[in-house]
Amino acid sequence: MEQRVLGRSGFTVGGLGLGTMVLGRWGNTDLAECHRIINRAIDAGINLIDTADMYGEGENEQIVGEAIRDRRDEVVLCTKFHHPVGAHDDPTRRGNSRRWILEAVDDSLRRLGVDHIDLYQAHRPDPEVPLEETVEALTDLVTAGKIRAWGTSTFPAEDITRAHWIAERTGGKPSVSEQPPYSILCRGIERDVLPTARQLGIGVVCWSPLSGGWLTGKYRRNEPAPAGSRAATNPDHFDGGNDAKFDAVEALAAVADDAGLSLAHLSLAWILEHPAVTAALVGPRTEAQLDDLLGAADIQLSSDVLDAIDEIVAPGTSINPADAGWTPPGLAPAQRRRSSPS
Repeated sequence: MEQRVLGRSGFTVGGLGLGTMVLGRWGNTDLAECHRIINRAIDAGINLIDTADMYGEGENEQIVGEAIRDRRDEVVLCTKFHHPVGAHDDPTRRGNSRRWILEAVDDSLRRLGVDHIDLYQAHRPDPEVPLEETVEALTDLVTAGKIRAWGTSTFPAEDITRAHWIAERTGGKPSVSEQPPYSILCRGIERDVLPTARQLGIGVVCWSPLSGGWLTGKYRRNEPAPAGSRAATNPDHFDGGNDAKFDAVEALAAVADDAGLSLAHLSLAWILEHPAVTAALVGPRTEAQLDDLLGAADIQLSSDVLDAIDEIVAPGTSINPADAGWTPPGLAPAQRRRSSPS
């Protein structure tokens, strides 16, 4: 598998990374198979393993830690903070405040069973906390040796730039990566996030490259979602009535057929063509799914194929804006309307 440098982190990673969210109670509950999936991925050349403290209320980090216990030095271990871990209403146990970051990192280290995290990522922006506070806390964690580097996930371009400026101005440690949603069906980051990452030398690791399963071809118009699919297990996050997506997927499947590729392989290879992208996260639920996805690692698409894809979904556009993964607070009615006179 081709190796790429992740921004200015010093880490070298494969073009495919392993996203582990569906290993455990949020997907595959066979823990032995979960461990096999992780180790098979490492054997195949995947060395970036990505989890988050919230996945399965902490269980996912434990699964990852157990699987890599004897292979820690082979892995670039990534996890995230921001969301609450489990169901609770305590506002101090979430977000990007210094208080929560310092507590959350120790919880993650304990669950993972390691003495340091390679890449610690802010899972979402936190408008309630000054970005200066977050950058300072993460800088202190690098200095303390608890993390090697830090990054962001689903941050807008302006916050990525601001974090870089803050670190530069204060002598802090700058972000080395951004983890945005990116797929043929969700191309909004081409307008700003990807150019910003290239300009600042920030690595990009993409989540949802197959658009929640849409780009595997498993979903059919007017048919129920297959058992065990993301649409079946998380129907509240699946826009199954989106005819525009079905239109695009059907057209993309024809392009894939003409190129002699599966739709999933076409979609992953397309992401890895972008010069700002370091890696794409695949999230297999079974060993068979992993084996299939690995075949996309070394595919290169011709200009004709890339042009055909652009004709179906134009550069910089997203068919469903909700796929962006985060809604800026400035779009809320209270932020857009002056108070009515009494």
